[in-house]
Amino acid sequence: MGLLVAPAALAVPHDAFVNVSPDVRIHVLVAGPASAKHPLVLIPGWRLTASIWKEQVAVFSKDRRVIVVDSRSQGDSSKTPEGDTPEQRARDLDAVLKQQKAGSIVLVGWSQGVQDVAAYVEQFGTASLAGIVLVDSTISNGADAISQSPNFAAQQLGRLARYAEDPKSYTRGMMHAIIKRALPQQVFDTLVADALKTPTAIGEAMLIADLFGVNRSSTLAKFDRPTLVIASSSSQELDAQKAMASTLLQGRIEIIEDAAHAVFVDQPEHFDQLLATFLSQIDR
Repeated sequence: MGLLVAPAALAVPHDAFVNVSPDVRIHVLVAGPASAKHPLVLIPGWRLTASIWKEQVAVFSKDRRVIVVDSRSQGDSSKTPEGDTPEQRARDLDAVLKQQKAGSIVLVGWSQGVQDVAAYVEQFGTASLAGIVLVDSTISNGADAISQSPNFAAQQLGRLARYAEDPKSYTRGMMHAIIKRALPQQVFDTLVADALKTPTAIGEAMLIADLFGVNRSSTLAKFDRPTLVIASSSSQELDAQKAMASTLLQGRIEIIEDAAHAVFVDQPEHFDQLLATFLSQIDR
């Protein structure tokens, strides 16, 4: 595990576990050779795992190190009744990056992962970041979202009841909603099974903390690294993502057509091209 492994061996993704406390370990998928290029760190969304980034791992690990995290209580990471918040996940990420000796990275967060990126910048700054990518989500303004966007809040809270009643059915429906592209049945079923590894009560608490917990919007002022926002043209938050990108000193937004929330699954070639262009500018 780490940079002592020969580059040829690193071409094949391998699993690693990082102890972030005596009773919590975080699963990471590591691929690609050590190189002069900045490592790419990928953070998945709510209840999802490293497997959602499979195509990006295959593409970008050809010439750089790629680290994908199963966030706390997701996938093969430890399930914990406490600490299922972006703030704690940011501390977990810091421990992972230090253990992996990642150096200066490009940090990519999708959906819930956008909150984790914001929480990371708030607590640890941007010294270890060469670039930031925020995928199809805005940064939460906490409890203010309830009064500012009551319909959105009601929609999200209403979905929790359906999730609690029948987690498997809800999760299958969620996958169909966030992925427009027809996936092979086995791939789809694996994504559902991976998401169901998160205990339902923890999943509920996690979503509330992400959406209605800490107001992280002020953290945008600390984003002093090149930042790429990639949004779906069908996103309910598209206008908000455009506004967010416009506030960033070194930010810009790219919009992907014909894609649902998981834009990198629906339109992998377009997404990978946008990310590759961004990385080439960072690596100069």
